[in-house]
Amino acid sequence: MTQATSASFASRLIHLGAVIGGPGGHYAGWRHSDAVIDASINPNFVKDVARTAEAGKFDFVFIAHGLHINAKSIPHFLNRFEPLTLLSALAAVTERVGLVGTVSTSYSEPFTLARQFASLDHLSGGRAGWNVVTSPLEGSARNFSRESHPEHDERYRVADEYLEVAKGLWDSWEDDAFVRDRASEVFFDPARLHTLGHKGQYFSVEGPLNVGRTPQGRPILFQAGASEAGKTLAARHADAVFTQHETLAEAQAYYADLKREPRGGDREEDDVKIFQGTGVILGKSAEDAERRYQETLQLLTIESALDHLGRFFEHHDFSQYPLDDPFPEVGDLGSNSFRSGTDSIKRKARERGLTLRQVALESAAPRPRFMGTPETVADGLQEWFESRAADGFIIGGGTPTAFAEFVEHVVPILQKRGLYRSDYEGSTLRRHLDLRDAVNRYTQARS
Repeated sequence: MTQATSASFASRLIHLGAVIGGPGGHYAGWRHSDAVIDASINPNFVKDVARTAEAGKFDFVFIAHGLHINAKSIPHFLNRFEPLTLLSALAAVTERVGLVGTVSTSYSEPFTLARQFASLDHLSGGRAGWNVVTSPLEGSARNFSRESHPEHDERYRVADEYLEVAKGLWDSWEDDAFVRDRASEVFFDPARLHTLGHKGQYFSVEGPLNVGRTPQGRPILFQAGASEAGKTLAARHADAVFTQHETLAEAQAYYADLKREPRGGDREEDDVKIFQGTGVILGKSAEDAERRYQETLQLLTIESALDHLGRFFEHHDFSQYPLDDPFPEVGDLGSNSFRSGTDSIKRKARERGLTLRQVALESAAPRPRFMGTPETVADGLQEWFESRAADGFIIGGGTPTAFAEFVEHVVPILQKRGLYRSDYEGSTLRRHLDLRDAVNRYTQARS
C-alpha cells in the first residue's frame, strides 16, 4: 500500500469520476441519433467508456444501480448490468482507473458484500470502491421477500452497523498474515488472523472473512446522501461523497458542513473527498451548446417526464394534475424514498413558482450545470473547485458524445492550468484520491 505524503495533500488537484450510465443522463437519451441504443447492456460500449476515462486519467468510473423497476422506469434502467459483475469484467481491460459500484445495505448481507468487494480489490490490483446506498424505492422490499420497506432513518441506522461489520471483516487478516513458507509448512500466521464476533441490533456476523487483506487495505467507501442521516453516515464512514447542488452557494455550504470536525469525530478534512455530480454539454459557442441541449429536449414527451418525476415520489401518478398549474401539494410523499431529492424538488418549485410541466421536464432532462465551449466548462469547474464547493466532479454526458468530448477538449485545459494530473502517480484508487492508508485495527493496536 502507498502512503499519501503530506505534500500531496498540500498540492490540491481536481478529482474526476465518470458515470457509466447507459445512453446518458436523460430519460429519452436512447432516442438520440448519436446514442448506442443498447448502451446499458452493451459490453463493448461500457469498455470504451472505461478506457476513455483511463486515457483521461480519471480517478474512477462509477456504476449506479437500483433494485426495483416497473414499466414507467427510466428506459435504460429496465435492462442493465449488475455492478460487481460488470466491474470485474472492466478490471480485466483497464489498468489504473478506479472501479466504483453501487450496492445496497438494505438488501444484502455484510459478509457476502465484504467478500465480493475484497475480491474485486484483489482482481483489480487495488482499484475497488463501494457506493453505499440504502435503497430509496418502496418496491425493492417485494423483490427480497420483505413485507415492507424500512423507513428512512432506520435504513441509515442499519447502514451504520453494516459498515462497521464490513470494515471489521476487511480487518480479519493483517497485511503479513499469509507466510506461505513451504519449508516450514507454515501457510499463515495464526496471530495475524482475527475473528470479528459481531452481535448487534441488526447483524450477527462471526467471521473471519475468507479473503485476505486487500491491496488498498479495504475498498474505498463512497456515499450519496444529502439528508441529515445521510450526511452523518458519510462523515462517519465515507472516503468520498457523491452529491449534486444547483448553485455554488449551496455546494459551498454543504462542503463546509460535511467537513467540519464535530460531525466526523477525529477524522481530518482530507479524509473525505466531495464530488459534485454534473452533466456536461460542449459546443463551439454558448449558442451551439444550447442548441444541442434543446435537441435533447425534443426527444422527451411530457408523459415520459411525468413518469420519471413520479419515480422519486414513490411512483406517484402526476398525470392527474393540470400541467400548467403550480406544482401540486403532495405533503410528505417521497420522504421515505428519495428524501433529500424530493424535498429539494418541492422547495425549488415553491421558491421559483414552477408549474408541474416545468418541474417534470427539468427532472427528466436536467440542464447541465456546465455548458458551453471547453474553456467555459473548464472555467466553471475551476471556480467550483477553488471556492471549496467540491474536491472533484463525477461527469455524466448531457449528450451521448459529451463525455468523450470532455476528455478530448476539457481535460487538456485543466492539465495546462495545473489543476489536474498529467498522469497517474500510483496504481490504486486510494492513491488517486490522495487518501491515507487504511491501517488494520489489530496492527495499529500493537504499534
